[in-house]
Amino acid sequence: METIGRDLREMQRVPLAASHVEALRGAGKVAHYAAGTMIVRPGDPADRFVYVEDGEIEVVNPFTSERHVPSTLGPTQFMGEISFLHGGSWTMPMRAARDTRAIEVPRAAMMRLMSEIPEMSDIIITVLAARRRRQLDARDGMLVLIGEEEDRDIRRIAEFASRNHLPYTTYGTASPEAERISASCAIDAGRPAVIFGRDEVVADPTPEKVARLFGINRDLAECERFDVLIVGGGPAGVAAGVYAGAEGLSALVVDDIAIGGQAGTSSRIENYMGFPTGISGADLVWRGEVQAMKFGTRFVVPRRVVMLERLEDGQFCATFDNGQRIRAGAVVVATGVQYRRLPIDRLAEFEGAGVYYAATENEARFCKEAEAIVIGGGNSAGQAAMFLSRAASHVRVLVRGTSLATSMSSYLSSRLEADPAVTVEYGAEIVALHGADKLETVTIRNVRDRTEREIALCALFVMVGAAPNTEWLSGLVALDDKGFVLTGDAAGGGSPYATSQPGIFAVGDVRAGSVKRVASSVGEGSVVISKVWEHLNG
Repeated sequence: METIGRDLREMQRVPLAASHVEALRGAGKVAHYAAGTMIVRPGDPADRFVYVEDGEIEVVNPFTSERHVPSTLGPTQFMGEISFLHGGSWTMPMRAARDTRAIEVPRAAMMRLMSEIPEMSDIIITVLAARRRRQLDARDGMLVLIGEEEDRDIRRIAEFASRNHLPYTTYGTASPEAERISASCAIDAGRPAVIFGRDEVVADPTPEKVARLFGINRDLAECERFDVLIVGGGPAGVAAGVYAGAEGLSALVVDDIAIGGQAGTSSRIENYMGFPTGISGADLVWRGEVQAMKFGTRFVVPRRVVMLERLEDGQFCATFDNGQRIRAGAVVVATGVQYRRLPIDRLAEFEGAGVYYAATENEARFCKEAEAIVIGGGNSAGQAAMFLSRAASHVRVLVRGTSLATSMSSYLSSRLEADPAVTVEYGAEIVALHGADKLETVTIRNVRDRTEREIALCALFVMVGAAPNTEWLSGLVALDDKGFVLTGDAAGGGSPYATSQPGIFAVGDVRAGSVKRVASSVGEGSVVISKVWEHLNG
């Protein structure tokens, strides 16, 4: 299956051309580092590009101060992480292994060079993506989680990091590694903890605090102006971000959970053109995010828009959940839909402790050699069941209806029926959840004869229903009776994606009448920018 980048161990390194290096010299300055000098530390802003002319630079283990990985950076190589593209933070401490001379180029100047010299940009982005893939594959990051399996708050951090492609390492509270790290950080052993680098022990950890450490939840200037605000970081929103940046518009993409949206919870998409072996939804959208950042589009996560107002000058003012406000000449609504919370007692109590709304590697780890249940009859539910069957001893798919023909792609339903590790139960629903600190058993009811039975399970995955995220629109645009945004002729708009409010557009699953598929969302997000441009320049 396709992944976010090439394998760093296998890819052939293509050095920057002599003309590229000359361009770096013209835009930057020479820096000298004595052996043993720390060049960057975790949390430092990724505000410069460092090209090594002579010497050697190594990654440092912050807990032992020893070399962290066998390979080092030498002449013609460069420092850098994917966070450089969006002005985030360094996550790996770097030190001069011997006296080193380098060319340092400020980020703004480097981004300009990359836009002007696409051949150089291609080399750099390929290497940065491969480095992030290596970190994720090896679970090698300076974010260390202790006690994920027993602490729900730590598990939320793991889910947030995983969905946003932030590298982290996780250890059990009683493991020797956890004891060693706790001693190094002077914290109590045997207790859950979130640590960034060595010096930052996160008190009362939340996704927002972790996002700030990585530089993906930066403060914006009060009432900062953008050409277009894109609300929602799923396929439609990220596609809009790519095309907005490519057209020279200043664009901001915000999402309250993770870039990827609901598609980011899909473990395998096989019917998206160009990926014959399949790709996860998170990896697909991550590629788009990198592409958008290359064009200058900015991303902020996690950030929720709680109110939208139209100003007298025709601009829009968006208020975020932290009270901050920004202004935009146009707004693209791409908030998609979310799975409905079923009306079952104790459901909220077990969320994150046996009840999940995504089926990725992060959740699959809790299903080893036990039974999992997936509720839903759509493609996301089918993809989740096939993915979980690799880890769970058995996967049970519960469908209230009598067939999957109208809700699931044929290739997927056929695989479910043929897989001995998967059972599809029609006319079934869950009516009760049981357990102490985590979900242990559920009660299943047959909708026809009302008979009930109780079965044990490791996890319950809820992937049913589609509730649009439109409350924040503050009544500015017309909605249908289910809360989806009306566009085109139904809203009196001048284009298929125009709403009843000039300057506000809707794309993807949140748009009434849209085809609920990743490909159509990408297409709508791409096309809508031409209408945004017309609105801004009309």
